[in-house]
Amino acid sequence: MSRLLSPYLPREEARTIGEQEGLDAKILAHYEEGVERERLLRGGAGRLEYLRTRELLARYLPPAPATVLDVGGGAGVYALPLAREGYAVHLIDPVTQHVEQAREASALQRDTPLAGAEVGDARRLLWDDKSVDAVLLLGPLYHLTSRDDRLQALQEAYRVVRPGGVIAAAAISRFASTYDGLLRGFLEDTRFKDIVERDVREGQHRNPSGRPEWFTTAYFHLPQELRNEATEAGFSVEALVGIEGPAWVLPDLDSWLEDPPRRSTLLDTVRRVEAEPSLLGATAHILVVGRRH
Repeated sequence: MSRLLSPYLPREEARTIGEQEGLDAKILAHYEEGVERERLLRGGAGRLEYLRTRELLARYLPPAPATVLDVGGGAGVYALPLAREGYAVHLIDPVTQHVEQAREASALQRDTPLAGAEVGDARRLLWDDKSVDAVLLLGPLYHLTSRDDRLQALQEAYRVVRPGGVIAAAAISRFASTYDGLLRGFLEDTRFKDIVERDVREGQHRNPSGRPEWFTTAYFHLPQELRNEATEAGFSVEALVGIEGPAWVLPDLDSWLEDPPRRSTLLDTVRRVEAEPSLLGATAHILVVGRRH
């Protein structure tokens, strides 16, 4: 297997590559604030998303030491634990700051570092055909607002994964902002109400206010739409599940997560309904798992 980019590019060269990929300036600014890593680890719905995503990856990924390409892997919130578990994980992200953070954290895992971390684009993977065992797309589909771009990213994942290999791709639910707006009171602001109306109507999320808690430029999927895109890219869909299920809107979610017996009850409840079609729109994030035959 050949990698056409060095995993440790100089900052100037990495920045040039990132700019060539044409990442939307608002998206770049949002992630350069460092909000994503904090969101997933600090508690609440982000913590539930993290715990459930880790659980689902453990269920569907091939056993270590499989080679995993974590595309849009951010600062390594999923890549680094997988590396500790014995996977050969190569992280790719369009945000230079994320790649640098992942490299720094990887260096601290002296016995289980990442196999590589580089700036790149989900639509143009610089990897050989049929060269990895699994591809993670746990973010890119959010910000590829064109269906053609999303299909290109999924087709690239199909190209590089070996026969029998898997893809795990996450999407934001079409109705996530509706639930979030009700839970957190954002819908009392007419600007957020306008955002939600467009989200539900078109799936195209835009945030002219610049408030980071209202997210950034993105596409919000209908559940069947995510399945259809994975199928059109060539994958046989093995699972379409809600990551958080309906539990993410609990106002006292942290108290459930911090108490082991209650956390166990909560996670069992989410698992029980994770694939129920009538509830998939109620989750914040949907995960599709596909296999290349």
